[in-house]
Amino acid sequence: MPSIAETTLEMVQLVFPEHAGAPGQIHGGRMMQWITQAGTMAAARVAHGTVVLGAMDDIDFLQPVKVGEIAILKAQVEYVGVSSLEVGVRVYAENVSTGRRTVTLNSHLVFVNVDEQVRPRAVRDKIQPADEHETLVVEAARARREQRRLRFAQKAARRVEAHDDGTEAMRWRFESVRSVLPEDALFGNLMFPGKMLMDIDEAGGILSMRYCKGFVMTACLDAMDFYAPIFSHEVVVFKAALNWVGTSSLEVGVKVLAETPWTGETRHACTAFLTFVHLASGPDGLRPAPCRPFTPETPDERRRWQEALARRDQRLARVKQLKATLSERG
Repeated sequence: MPSIAETTLEMVQLVFPEHAGAPGQIHGGRMMQWITQAGTMAAARVAHGTVVLGAMDDIDFLQPVKVGEIAILKAQVEYVGVSSLEVGVRVYAENVSTGRRTVTLNSHLVFVNVDEQVRPRAVRDKIQPADEHETLVVEAARARREQRRLRFAQKAARRVEAHDDGTEAMRWRFESVRSVLPEDALFGNLMFPGKMLMDIDEAGGILSMRYCKGFVMTACLDAMDFYAPIFSHEVVVFKAALNWVGTSSLEVGVKVLAETPWTGETRHACTAFLTFVHLASGPDGLRPAPCRPFTPETPDERRRWQEALARRDQRLARVKQLKATLSERG
């Protein structure tokens, strides 16, 4: 049985201007796509087969990777269940002039090992912690797994039908539609989630830029569960709505619907909650800038606002713990 260290995979990318979102720094959706690619490769190696993304527990951006820097993505399998694999991906930015590496992002993803019919398939190899540190990593993965099970049950209990998502009544909303092409599939005719994550980030980013009337940077993607797969030649609808506005950040919810055009069937694929930071030019480049105030007025807006505040508290606690851990390790 492999240890966590033995599952580690390193993916290296040079950040070009074509990868940028806000001037001079990487597009958050592009980084999400790279994270999914690195995680998929690490999980597939351990599973010895095809894996698909089943959930994301968190993606926390500590700082952006800049154009011209080297992005180093380190993925490791931290726990293996019956057919699922918990994968952690940490991203470093390397300055090519100084060689200095800085942690820029931390994330946790869950993959499912599947057969040719996209049905869950058991994973033979399990993780055997090599030392005390790896034992703590496994325990943390198990804890996230239990939290995810509870989260999924709560979401399933209150999930509404695809045509009744509440976004139509929101004052600030954005909707985009795209078709799924064969080039979007990695295995068979199943859409690669990394491509969809980039689209989700773009939908949320466009709404955020319209509201802030300026550049924005992705700061976080909170827990996201996939309810249904999306296939080639289907249509994907992204419905973004403004949930909460703080001093210099705002949260946007993006609901993803998959539509089979020849039958008219519509499925709820997933819902993502993203936090963006408003940016403005300063003497040292782009810096956080104030957002204009937003007051929730309708019952639905007030409900979204309160739920976003709860996620914000969880996110701040998670990032605080992450920074403390990084500080302890130097």
